[in-house]
Amino acid sequence: MILASRSAIEEYGAAGCWGTRTLLDDFREHAARMPGHVAVVDPPNKQALVGLPPERVTYRELAGAVEGTASALAAAGIGKDDIVVVQLPNCWELAMLYLAIARAGAVITPVPMQWRSKEVGYVAAHTGARAMVTVESFHGFGHMALAREIQAATPSVKLLLDLAQVREMARTPPDPRLDRIPVEGNDVFTLCWTSGTEAQSKGCPLSHNNWRCQAAMASSPGIGPGDTLLTAGPLVNMGALGTVFAPWLVNGGTLVLHHPFEPLLLLQQMMKEKVQYTLLVPAVVNLILKHPAAKGIDLSGLKAITVGSAPPSLWALEEFEKRWNVPMGNIWGMNEGTGIVSAVKDVPDINRRVDQFPRYGAKGYTWSVPMTRFLRTKVVDSAGERLEEPDAVGELLYRGPNVMPGYFRRPDLNERAFDAEGYFRTGDLFQVKGPQYMKFFDRVKDIIIRGGNNISAQEVENLLVGHPAVQEVAAIGMRDEILGERVCVFAVPKPGERLTLEGIVDFMKGAGVAAYKLPERLEVLDAMPRNPVGKTLKAQLRAELQARQGAAAKG
Repeated sequence: MILASRSAIEEYGAAGCWGTRTLLDDFREHAARMPGHVAVVDPPNKQALVGLPPERVTYRELAGAVEGTASALAAAGIGKDDIVVVQLPNCWELAMLYLAIARAGAVITPVPMQWRSKEVGYVAAHTGARAMVTVESFHGFGHMALAREIQAATPSVKLLLDLAQVREMARTPPDPRLDRIPVEGNDVFTLCWTSGTEAQSKGCPLSHNNWRCQAAMASSPGIGPGDTLLTAGPLVNMGALGTVFAPWLVNGGTLVLHHPFEPLLLLQQMMKEKVQYTLLVPAVVNLILKHPAAKGIDLSGLKAITVGSAPPSLWALEEFEKRWNVPMGNIWGMNEGTGIVSAVKDVPDINRRVDQFPRYGAKGYTWSVPMTRFLRTKVVDSAGERLEEPDAVGELLYRGPNVMPGYFRRPDLNERAFDAEGYFRTGDLFQVKGPQYMKFFDRVKDIIIRGGNNISAQEVENLLVGHPAVQEVAAIGMRDEILGERVCVFAVPKPGERLTLEGIVDFMKGAGVAAYKLPERLEVLDAMPRNPVGKTLKAQLRAELQARQGAAAKG
């Protein structure tokens, strides 16, 4: 399935960043070169997850499973450009299916374990999926029963497979006819989905070439051939695929899987497996830093760690370097394929690295990773005019060989998603910080406007995460008839701690922030609502605030 335009194929082909080579070719080379090397390590708690003991799978074993599964899929009628929905927790079988499905000429569309009939049913129907792969049950929910319901409502779904059947398929003798199936660099490798916190999820098709460029981008924190990489997030989206899975496929080494997030188990894996790189979301970083057991953990084997989905706090960056001498970078990216890395080599100033990024494409500046010379960014105003003046805030637009060609079967969205020059409209606000850098300001929908003053919710959150009694925090706008909005903070206290609005405000005052940024309401939670990839569900928090305000008004 080739969705890239002819002009893009010609442009990036001539530039040398797109070619015929695939991720399958990369994997086959590693398997031939180091067949006995451990390729994938299961989560230690796999037995509790899917009822199977954790395994350490070598390249020889993984390559055999890929060929066997692809042969069995082809024999079952899965062929060129068919869509296969896969809903599995992190395990070696999931990693294998990415390759096996591509080897059969089909396209994998992975979905989070937490998705139910509304989300998975939409994906199956919208893509015209030919097959679905899942577990019989997971954490008490019947996933296979759900798959059967979706199959009954979706005529295109002809084949249902559970994990046991996949493992049986992996033992199938390889079919030499697989070599006749054409798979090249511009073929779509994955069809991932936006997190859908505000609207219906959107399909983001990325080719082998897109992912190989993304893997080259991910090398800027220091990832290299043979490294041991750990994914703490589900192997279904850009966070895990772009920063860990794709680099592992391109560079070789060992892929360590973790699921679901458990701070102590994650730290134990990082020590035992001598992990050299991982990506975490800010909430996970903060939980690790505040976990009592973390003080005795040796993470000196790490080369680097990066934070994604939202900017980290300065406190987190400083703590990781102070405790373990591990430099922490900042990654901004989206499932659409966009990505910018604020790594130590390119942004050595830790204060700047918290929320500033390289302005790829800026004249006169080069960065540590050669791939960046093909990337272009611009910050624009509401009329689409490029902004250059210091501290100007506008939407970030992005262009490069790692970006998807468009949302899957959504021409209505694609008309608005790209500008006339082919730049993707990210919907995120950045602030110009001179000719070399730009600062993440906020999501377009995550700005609190109080009396005409723009307040970054992320700034408030990054300050409060350093509060000694705060475990997790999220800031949202609270409607106000006079000022438009005021700052409301939802917070989860650390065990045994008590939070008050007065204490929160005093802490922020101590940081010297402007008075208009101070929270004017505090809501205490037992747990922060999050989507399957770890992002805070602010739409849910806004609804909760309205409900609490309504209840108070009635009382």
